[in-house]
Amino acid sequence: MLQHIIPATGLLFTLENILWINIGVFVGSVFAAIPGLSVILCVILFLPVTYSMTAIPGMMFLLGIYCAGGYGGSVSAILINTPGTPHAAATMLDGHPLSEQGRTKAALKIALYASTFGGVFSALMLLFLGPQVAKIAAQLGTAEYFMVCVFGLTIIAGVSGKSMIKGLISACLGLLISCVGSDPMTSYDRFTFGISRLYLGLDLAICLIGLFALVEIMAKAERRLDRLNLDTTQIKDDGVITKAEYKRMARPVLISSIIGVMVGIIPGTGASEASWFSYNTAKNMSKHPEEFGHGSVEGVAAAESANNAVTGATLIPLLTLGIPGDGTVAIMLSALMINGLNPGLSLFTTQGDIMYAIMLGLILVNVFMCLQGKFLTTLFAKVVSIPQEILTPIIVIFCFAGAYSVNENYFDVGVALIFGALAWVLRKLELPPVPILLGLVLGSMTETNFRRALLISNGSPRIFFSSVYCIIFLVLIVAAVGTIVHGKMKERKAALKKED
Repeated sequence: MLQHIIPATGLLFTLENILWINIGVFVGSVFAAIPGLSVILCVILFLPVTYSMTAIPGMMFLLGIYCAGGYGGSVSAILINTPGTPHAAATMLDGHPLSEQGRTKAALKIALYASTFGGVFSALMLLFLGPQVAKIAAQLGTAEYFMVCVFGLTIIAGVSGKSMIKGLISACLGLLISCVGSDPMTSYDRFTFGISRLYLGLDLAICLIGLFALVEIMAKAERRLDRLNLDTTQIKDDGVITKAEYKRMARPVLISSIIGVMVGIIPGTGASEASWFSYNTAKNMSKHPEEFGHGSVEGVAAAESANNAVTGATLIPLLTLGIPGDGTVAIMLSALMINGLNPGLSLFTTQGDIMYAIMLGLILVNVFMCLQGKFLTTLFAKVVSIPQEILTPIIVIFCFAGAYSVNENYFDVGVALIFGALAWVLRKLELPPVPILLGLVLGSMTETNFRRALLISNGSPRIFFSSVYCIIFLVLIVAAVGTIVHGKMKERKAALKKED
C-alpha cells in the first residue's frame, strides 16, 4: 500500500484536481438542495464533461457531486421541511423542528459535521478494504464473474419500488437495450435495423440523459409548482453547539457511520436505507428517545453520518468487481471505462497509483465539502427558492448540450429524446427507471461471462457450481432475494393492516 500512496499523493495534489473537486462539491450541494433535483440527475448531466478529462480529475469531479449531494439534501430538509434528496427524509424529522426552535444554523452545522465524519470514515474503509477485496476478485474466473453479475442483478429487487414485478419488467427492458449493437462473441449486428451508427451500441450517458434528466423536465412541466419565498435571515443565529451535545452525538455518529459502510458495501441498498436504519438505531440506543421527532441533535447526526458513509462503501464493489453499489455509482463506471480503467485487480496492480489517488481524493472531497458547507450555507439555502421557470430551461440546455458533446453528433440528441419519451411512458405505467439503468450496465458483462463459461465447459451448466466462490455467490443471491422478498411481504402486510 505504501509504495502506491506516496506517488498517488503526487498525482492527487495538483491545482487541476483541487479545482475540479471544489466545482463538483459546489454543483452537488446546489443540485441536492433544490427539492426534485436528485444527485443521480446531476451526475448524468455533468458526466459528458468528464469525457475530455483524464481519470483522476474526472472522478474527483463526479465524487465531489456524489458526496456533496449527500449533505446538500439536508439544507432544504432543515429549512423548509422538504428533503432535497430521498435520503434526507430522516434528517427532516429532527432537522426542521430544530430549525423552528431558532437553531437553524446549529442544525445545518450538525448535518455538515456528521456528513463529513461519515464521508471520511467510509473513504478510509475504501482505502483499506478495497485492495483486499480486489485480491479475492483476482481469483475469479468467467463462471464466478457470471455469478457476481447475477448477484449484482439482484439489486433490481431492492430498487423496484412498490411492485417487484414492475421492477423486473424494467430490468428486462434494460437488458434488451444492452443487446443493441455487435454481438460480443461473434461481432454480428443485433437490433441495429440497418442503422450503422447503432453497431457500436448505445452510449450509456446518452440513454441516461433521456431516462432520468429529460423525463424530470416533462414531469415538472405537467405540474404547477409554487414559488418558495425563503427568508435566509433565519440562518444568522449563533449556531452554537454545546459540549454536551457534541458528547451526545459522538456515539450515534460513529455507529451510524459503521452502519452506513456495511449497508453501502451491499449492492442495491443505498443511502435511504442506511439513514433510516441508523436513525432507528440511534433512537433505540438514546437516553433521550422522547426528543426524536422534536429536534433531537442525535437524530440529525445519525441520519447524516449514515447517508454519507455509504458513498465510499459503494465504490468497493464497483472498483473491485465492476458491480455498482447504487444507481449513481453505476454511472461513474462509464467514466472509469472511458479512460480504459476496467474494474478488478488490474486496477490495483497496473493502475495502482491512479486508484490510490482516487481513494485518497475521496477524503479530500469530504474536507472541501466541510469547508464549502461552513462558508457557503447561506448561498445554498438561497438556491432552494430559484423559480422553476428559470431552472427548467437551464436543465434542458444542459441535457441537449451533454447529449451532443459525447460524440459531437445530432444522432445522439435524437436518441436522448427517444429515451426521454420512453421514460415518460414508463413513468405513466409506474415502471421504475433505476432497474433499466442496472440492466444497461450489467447486461453486456453478464452475457459475455455466461457465454464464455459455457464455451469453456462445452455447454455444461455444472461450471456455475464448480468452485467455492460460485457456491458462495449462489448462497448470497438466494439470501439477498429471500431478504428482499420477505421485506416486500412485510411492507404489503403493513399496508393491508393500515387499509383495514
